[in-house]
Amino acid sequence: MKYRAEIDGLRALAVLPVILFHAGFGWFSGGFIGVDIFFVISGYLITTILIEDIEKKQFSIVSFYVRRARRILPALFAMVIVCIIFGWFILTPYFYRDLFQTTTAISIFSSNILLFIKSGYFSAISELKPFLHTWSLAVEEQYYLIFPIFLILVWRFGKNRVLWIIVGLAIISLLLSEWTWRNNPSANFYLAHTRAWELLAGSITAFIMQTNGPKKNDILAMIGLAAIIISIFVYDESTPIPSVYALVPVLGVVLFILFADQSTLAAKILSTKLFVGIGLVSYSAYLWHQPVFSFMRHLTLEELTDFNYIVAILIITVLSVLSWRFIERPFRNKKLVSDKIIFNSSILAIMIIGII
Repeated sequence: MKYRAEIDGLRALAVLPVILFHAGFGWFSGGFIGVDIFFVISGYLITTILIEDIEKKQFSIVSFYVRRARRILPALFAMVIVCIIFGWFILTPYFYRDLFQTTTAISIFSSNILLFIKSGYFSAISELKPFLHTWSLAVEEQYYLIFPIFLILVWRFGKNRVLWIIVGLAIISLLLSEWTWRNNPSANFYLAHTRAWELLAGSITAFIMQTNGPKKNDILAMIGLAAIIISIFVYDESTPIPSVYALVPVLGVVLFILFADQSTLAAKILSTKLFVGIGLVSYSAYLWHQPVFSFMRHLTLEELTDFNYIVAILIITVLSVLSWRFIERPFRNKKLVSDKIIFNSSILAIMIIGII
């Protein structure tokens, strides 16, 4: 798959609003839709890889899972271990027990289900949970577990039919989200069946790209970028997400991926070194932002000031760069860490964390 710097820039546009939203910056009232942007990007990238592997007849479910483990688990487990250590000194017994309950859920890719059962995302107590943000990782992990198996099973029907099956599933998921936010908003926010259409929107984009290739269209690419930015500043906690409202940022991402050729203005903006650099460390930044904010709230025992948030963001920046440089990059290098080591160490880490 050809590298697109603007996709890394899009990751930056996803993670920055999330961090600034959790830091209480009022202008970024819809910053939480950064997660929706991540979902579309993930759906697009994973489906592109899967299609290429299947068409080349080199698809292996084990290899796919190992690649995902290589990408996700080392930095995730490092964050969990650090939080367990620091939590002993910082958290009250109630929140330390909650930390371990969520740790157990993380080890079996189901923290979104636990968080749905226990509390709402926007409640005051949620801000004190170091692992609140892992719900989105669980949704992605559930997608990674199910979607490759689904794709290989339906591929026999032909590429075009598979695309329409995915379109149908995405529509069903969107309709479910419309019904669920009216009847159970917390379930709608956390659970995978109402989020699936966002990931599948990325999958549909991958199929279109595989068939037609990238198309240059400055206007559509800029409309896509504008749709994302407008959502970040206009939406707020009262906006039901996911729902048809999420179509604005989701379709914005789709338009950007399809039409933001490297020569378009939108792509040039997000291909700058600043955006690409933030995009490269975006996963680690997402992992560390909530624990840092949470522990700081526990330490201050009062509403954080602007100065507190600035210090927290500086800490997040340092941790993100260190995590990317010394954990993410080495573990992605097959010459340094083999697939066998990744597979065995991932199973071992999951078991140890679950047992703890």
